Amino acid sequence: MPHPRTFRFGIQLSSAPSGTDWAALAREAEDLGYSTLFMPDHFGDQLAPVPALAAAAAATRQLRIGPLVLDNDYKHPVVTAKEMATLDVLSGGRLELGIGAGWMATDYESSGIAMDPAGDRVDRLEEGLAVIKGLFAPGPFSYEGKHYRISGLDGLPKPVQQPGPPVLIGGGGPRVLELAGREADIVGVNPAVRSGRVDADASRDAMAGATDRKLGWVREAAGDRYDDLELNMLIYLVAISDDRDGTVATMAPLFATTPEELRVSPHVWIGSVEQIAEDLIAGRERWDVSYLVVQGLDTMRAAAPIVARLAGT
Repeated sequence: MPHPRTFRFGIQLSSAPSGTDWAALAREAEDLGYSTLFMPDHFGDQLAPVPALAAAAAATRQLRIGPLVLDNDYKHPVVTAKEMATLDVLSGGRLELGIGAGWMATDYESSGIAMDPAGDRVDRLEEGLAVIKGLFAPGPFSYEGKHYRISGLDGLPKPVQQPGPPVLIGGGGPRVLELAGREADIVGVNPAVRSGRVDADASRDAMAGATDRKLGWVREAAGDRYDDLELNMLIYLVAISDDRDGTVATMAPLFATTPEELRVSPHVWIGSVEQIAEDLIAGRERWDVSYLVVQGLDTMRAAAPIVARLAGT
């Protein structure tokens, strides 16, 4: 069935002082109309995604949960499959499984995990995804790849959602986006972070022209399944302002770009609620992107009027 591509919104949160505070944040996100609470997967100052997402699900009734995104290098896919299926069971089928090849150099450097070349990491992700999907399916699963070998393992528990939770793969390079086009249910179209650090090149890769190229890679790889995909983006700045031109001019140097380019970047929301809503509708027409994720508590609250206006439309 073609995806309706009605708007929905996610919030990415990473921490709270206590379990009580974390549960309250999850309930607030649900009350504000957000579809999904996402968490990053890094080794810095954040809660561990798996137990925190389980706690968020337990505190809410309809809020979906998911990692945005798990780094495939940090865990063997057999472990990932079991943890994700367990989250899906405990949440009553509310998991969205975001997974990627890894990008943050400081995570690898501080942990001692080897950061292999990007091509090797994407190869490993492709195999890891095959293992995870195989273990979600009924019955025992075997796999013989370059990186992983599985022998007659019946992945238990099985997820509530079948054939498995929606898989979200995001990235900015052709190999990851082509993999997402072939294998994901939700494709995250985001800036490429080639250096392993958020830098000027990554900022420039968030502009409209780069996004056009990325959607081309996704469409070509997806082929006939393109219409079934949900297109997703992470938003890096939300600035609700009646002085759109002035705010854009102030922010453009931070993104190493011009005000003209920043104004049409799909990863930046600047302007009044009405202006931003119009931009999102135009962006959906241009890029088919309808699933938008903002970051942080203050932004979750600031963006709530936009969510209220567009969610479900």
